[in-house]
Amino acid sequence: MCDDDIHPGLIVNPAVSRRTFGLMGLAAAGAAGSARAGVPVVEKDVDVKTADGVADAALYYPEGKGSWPAVLLWTDVVGLRQAFRDMGRRLAGEGYVVLVPNPYYRVKRSPVIEGSFDFSKPEDRAKLVPLRASLTPDGVDRDAVAYVGFLDAQTQTDRKKKVGVQGYCMGGPLSFRTAAAAAGRVGGVASFHGGGLFTDQPTSPHLLIAKANAEYLILIADNDHKQDPTIEGKLRSAFGEADRLAKIEVYEGAQHGWCVPGSPVYNEPAAERAWTELLALYKRAL
Repeated sequence: MCDDDIHPGLIVNPAVSRRTFGLMGLAAAGAAGSARAGVPVVEKDVDVKTADGVADAALYYPEGKGSWPAVLLWTDVVGLRQAFRDMGRRLAGEGYVVLVPNPYYRVKRSPVIEGSFDFSKPEDRAKLVPLRASLTPDGVDRDAVAYVGFLDAQTQTDRKKKVGVQGYCMGGPLSFRTAAAAAGRVGGVASFHGGGLFTDQPTSPHLLIAKANAEYLILIADNDHKQDPTIEGKLRSAFGEADRLAKIEVYEGAQHGWCVPGSPVYNEPAAERAWTELLALYKRAL
């Protein structure tokens, strides 16, 4: 994967992620009055067999009898940790079977980063080198097929419904790849402050749009947009040429990482708006 998939300056403090997300969830539930706010959720740590080994992951689904649409959730560059576990749990409470894998399972089981992480520190950036080297385009495609297959094998999954996939930071490109690799199953794709969605490389995610059969939601960070204002237009053109539905929006005032609790740029109002748009996408597309 290319360096454009990440954004310099990302700082994550796993120690505060769970509390921050919990407070955010309570506030959102009160504001929205969601009927599913109190739905109990089953949480399991699972191992998923892939073509390249065994991936550790977190699985969530609503308690009780029934079946629900499945969603694959790709993390940002720091990987599977409490903030993303909390996101998976919250989404399951909305009526989905959610899998949150450790993208770096080839190197290490999660958590792959201990303590806080700061891109301004060379020693922290060095931790990513062996991790990111394990994420090749072909490997991601194989993983995506395995993860969707795992979700479909769960008795809680409604296989009559399409699958959703969402990603944050580097998870944006991984979501694009998933939609193409499992085109027969994926119906909704969401990218939040995703990097490297449009590049000049032959593996650029935008080249896969025509291979997918999904509706897309692409929410761009304000500072990412200002760094390269041409990307928004290029993505719009790519979706137009592929004749695929896509909502592309720059979130003014929201910085790269704004959706992830524990990040110093976490923006609760913008994150809640993005969450609402995500649920609307899945309601339409899955």
